[in-house]
Amino acid sequence: MNRAPRAAVMGALLLTPIALTACSAGQVTQTSTQEPNVGNQAELEDVTLRALSLPYPTGGQYSSGSDARLVGAIASTGREDDTLVSIESEAFDSVEVIDPDAAEPAADTSGSADLDLTIPPNGILYLSSGDGPTVALVGLTEAIGPGQSIDVTFTFEESGEITVPVPVGVPTRDLPRGEEFDFHGEEEVAGEEGSVEESSGQEAREQESADEEG
Repeated sequence: MNRAPRAAVMGALLLTPIALTACSAGQVTQTSTQEPNVGNQAELEDVTLRALSLPYPTGGQYSSGSDARLVGAIASTGREDDTLVSIESEAFDSVEVIDPDAAEPAADTSGSADLDLTIPPNGILYLSSGDGPTVALVGLTEAIGPGQSIDVTFTFEESGEITVPVPVGVPTRDLPRGEEFDFHGEEEVAGEEGSVEESSGQEAREQESADEEG
């Protein structure tokens, strides 16, 4: 009388590994097709810094003494305005900010700029993208490239300061590859060489036959 329930239980137990395998395969496929997530995120009080990075440089590397744009976004969940008052690091000489609404950029040579960039309550300030201000890190002190990052300290009027590693971005398109190998050309050459060898062998056999008859 208990055979049917026991068979049902066995069937469920046998199906469980298959279901788990299917789920695992789905996770692996999804992970393998995801794009690399370049850019760091950090939280400080009511402020969140998102997707901070330096764009992939022309030539694949920023040289020492060159400038780099700082890209990212700063979001606020607070009920009042907060202000980004400085950006500092030993990795560059100064900061230059070009605000679309300002007449002149703000900059100095002390490793930071006396900034006045406002993050509105429940709002987002975009850096170097869209209608937001362009932030340039002027005079990089070392050569850097993809896979490397620099430590940058952000100071806010209300939330305080936080240091975040800012990575160099990766290419947004595939890099050109070398010339493809012409397999058909190699096959044709191999075929011609084989024909020459076969012809030479035939001539040798004919010569041996003539010598024997002589």
